[in-house]
Amino acid sequence: MITREEIANVLDHPVYDGDGNKIGDAKHVFFDDMTGRPEWVSVKTGMLGSNESFVPIRDAALVQDHLEVPYRKDMVKGAPSVDVDAGGHLSETEEHRLYDYYGINWDSVLSEAERTDDGRWAAGPGPAGTASAAGAGGVAGAAGAAGMPGRQDEGDRTGMPGDDAMTRSEEQMHVGVERRESGRARLRKYVVTEEVQQTVPVTHEEVRVEREPITDANRGEALSGPEISEDEHEVTLHEERPVVETETVPVERVRMTTEEHTENETVRGRVRKERIEAETEEYTDDDLRKGRE
Repeated sequence: MITREEIANVLDHPVYDGDGNKIGDAKHVFFDDMTGRPEWVSVKTGMLGSNESFVPIRDAALVQDHLEVPYRKDMVKGAPSVDVDAGGHLSETEEHRLYDYYGINWDSVLSEAERTDDGRWAAGPGPAGTASAAGAGGVAGAAGAAGMPGRQDEGDRTGMPGDDAMTRSEEQMHVGVERRESGRARLRKYVVTEEVQQTVPVTHEEVRVEREPITDANRGEALSGPEISEDEHEVTLHEERPVVETETVPVERVRMTTEEHTENETVRGRVRKERIEAETEEYTDDDLRKGRE
């Protein structure tokens, strides 16, 4: 359980679930008005902390520089939205809704609320009381719980007793970034068939009849056979034809990488600021005379 002294180390610090996933940043801590113990923490979630979810702090623990709660990130982000009144209090009905959502037995909450921090029974039975908040800009005792020291009342912040100075405060906007998935890219390999064309020279044989006259050089060969006879001579013809073979060879390696591009984006918000003006009242002569009378 988080103690009052540890609240300052919780506000504006990250909140993680038991699996190590960041849920958001702690914005307010709500105290039980009867026991004065921290009961709830509101966590800013969503883009730029646009949403605020409530999570029980009774079983939370401070781990280094962040708060760890025993609930999954999606469960905290899906918690029911509750209304906080102008005084920074959760109603008993709203607390019932939250306890039911997180599966916390309301009877056990009542039993704990009936005891003070030192184990003694508190005066009178009854509900745990409403919870009041300490803002992210305040300190641990700023919850306004019964009997707890905290910041001075919002309507009169004139400083310490005897100090005639007023404190002027203003809100400051802190803009952060949240990393999320924006899309997916994948490499897919598939096969296509293309028509290719290549020219290759081919040869073939053709028959050509050559005739030569009888000369002294070939007369002997010409007269070597019978004078008158029939004869036949055969020649085999050849030709070339294209033969196609395919071979698979690697041609390139393809991979995907990511690179970051930084762009400037303007974020607008509303902050409240206090102004202090001096007012003077001038007395007339009649007012002075009436004062002397």
